[in-house]
Amino acid sequence: MRVGIVGLLQESNTFINGQTTLAHFEQDLLCEGAEIERRMADAHHEVGGFFEGLAAAGIEAVPIFLARALPYGTMQRGVLEELLARMDRALDRAGRLDGLLAAPHGATVSETAADVDGYWLARLRTRFGTRFPIIATFDLHANISAQLVAACDALIGYRSNPHLDQRARGVEAAKLMARTLGGEVRPTMAANLLPLAVNIERQLTSAEPCQSLYGRADAMLAAPGVLTNSVALGFPYADVAQMGSAIVVVTNNDWAKARMLADDLANHWWSRREEFNGQFITVDQALDRAVQLDGSVCLLDMGDNVGGGSPADGTLLAHGLHQRQMGPSFVCLYDPAAYELAQAAGLDARVTLSIGGKTDALHGSPLTAEFTVGRFAEGKFSEPNPRHGGIVNFNMGPTAIVTTDAGLTVMITSRRCAPMSLNQLVSCGLDPGSFRYLVAKGVHAPVAAYREVCRHLIRVDTPGVTSADLRRLEYHHRRPMYPFEPDMTWVAGNGAQAKVGSR
Repeated sequence: MRVGIVGLLQESNTFINGQTTLAHFEQDLLCEGAEIERRMADAHHEVGGFFEGLAAAGIEAVPIFLARALPYGTMQRGVLEELLARMDRALDRAGRLDGLLAAPHGATVSETAADVDGYWLARLRTRFGTRFPIIATFDLHANISAQLVAACDALIGYRSNPHLDQRARGVEAAKLMARTLGGEVRPTMAANLLPLAVNIERQLTSAEPCQSLYGRADAMLAAPGVLTNSVALGFPYADVAQMGSAIVVVTNNDWAKARMLADDLANHWWSRREEFNGQFITVDQALDRAVQLDGSVCLLDMGDNVGGGSPADGTLLAHGLHQRQMGPSFVCLYDPAAYELAQAAGLDARVTLSIGGKTDALHGSPLTAEFTVGRFAEGKFSEPNPRHGGIVNFNMGPTAIVTTDAGLTVMITSRRCAPMSLNQLVSCGLDPGSFRYLVAKGVHAPVAAYREVCRHLIRVDTPGVTSADLRRLEYHHRRPMYPFEPDMTWVAGNGAQAKVGSR
């Protein structure tokens, strides 16, 4: 048996002014054939899990095409077409295949297709026919569509946020493919698409209200005939019709049971919808609370969440730390121009810089202060441990470390970089444990790393393109949903999507 491996992953924030280009994929992952295995076989990523699971089953893995870009804006016109043309040519070269393991993100948007993931998987379904098994993984933040469900025999979503189980989900998908090809099971899927936008602040799977919801889904896995299930919390920063939450259940050739179980879990979730409302903490409230705490504090900048596509140059927390002179503090800001000025000034120079706040007016004004230039670094670092996103190698571009007399340290990067690893600091000669306050531009993704040095975590309701308070964002294409229409009624079964397994 030969099973192909394909992937196209990018989380598209449609509220960002900038667009995702082909260069964004080239900077992260854009590879074909054997290079995919070389780069991903050992990664904490679902594609690495594909290789592991297929090898364990004695099935030949055929790496075909993989593209991934850091979350950012809508994909620029022509980029999707170019990526899919490359995928088609790679498929032409792959030879005979018995099935496909696919890795979409689930929240990718382009100028030419609002539902990119449903679109490219539907193309594969058309190419290979209805009797050809296609099993796909998806990000916990996917916006599941009817088109995506119809294109696949089974969908398997991440179960943890931060995303630490990606490789495990890839192994699970490969094992299900092996059972399908062996004739042991016939995956049959039902999905329920809830009109529910889940506040990003409430999406920590190890805490309530998510913990018991996922616990209920885990308990369902013990039911006879259930092969897998998934809870998709959705990606609210995409203004598209399919934005929202979803339940997916896959059974062994029992559509009625899959539908019943999906409806049951969806109704349970809907009955608890108010628990998923945010508990918003302002910048001033967060700083007031932080100074009262013993030990180091991680201030999570939710409005400038790089893992959600934000510009990474939000300054609101940096301004607060600077104005209050709160002592040893750290913040990372993307600002290539400020880096160049620091580099020109040279090591140990005292220089006045205006850092960050340059992408738009949503994320704060530039932080202007006198700094001492402390270090320069090439900006490349690695993370060997499982971390959100399954990324091992990072590149934040040439980087400068500058510090105010009051103890605010600013890492100035020339490329956007999500705070998934403490090695981001260590690689620049900084000791994360030496700071009393550390700003991490994320919500849950940084937690896997930062909880190792921070006793306390405070999620701060900063404005921006990843605002936790969705009422700050202007939607034009979403369907009616809670919490925007707080008095709406809904019952599972109205609008649920389903697909009988192809084999």
